[in-house]
Parts: sequence; structure tokens; C-alpha cells
Amino acid sequence: MVDDNKIYLSGYLDVPAERWDAVMDALPKHIELTMAEAGCISFDVKPCPDTANRLLVAEVFEDQAAFDFHQARNKASVWFQTTLGIARHFNIEVGTP
Repeated sequence: MVDDNKIYLSGYLDVPAERWDAVMDALPKHIELTMAEAGCISFDVKPCPDTANRLLVAEVFEDQAAFDFHQARNKASVWFQTTLGIARHFNIEVGTP
């Protein structure tokens, strides 16, 4: 049996229409900075093909420490400020989801 301590996050953000352009402008840098973090295995944020103004999110970090680092770095980012107040609908699991 493989011991999987990876952190898996999946879910979505429903972005208010009037904020969509600003969020999409900030997204490429957010992805770039996150993918450069030690412990980030995958990070995918993309528009939902079926729901307007929804971003689908799927993240995998190697462990809790890497995920915690991401959360702390994110709180000091342009992305955080740009998406402040937008509800996140995320499911977070440890181990194979």
C-alpha cells in the first residue's frame, strides 16, 4: 500500500460578471507563481465550459506543508486581492481522492 499524504483540492469559484476581466487578467501570474512553489504537483484553474463566470479549480500538493505554504503565499498576492470576497466552493482531501 502506498502512503499518500498529498493534498487534493477541487472545486470552483463563481466570479461576479463585473469582476471577470480583472480575475482573468490576474490568473496567469497566479498560476505561474503557484507552479513555481516547491511541493506543487499540479495546479489547474480554467473557465467552466457549462457555467458562465465559473472557474474550475484542481490542485495537488505533495503534502500539508506545501499546501500551507501555498495558502500563506497566496494571502500576500495580487490574486488574493483581486478575488477578495469571491466565495470559494472547494473540497480538500488528504490522500487519493
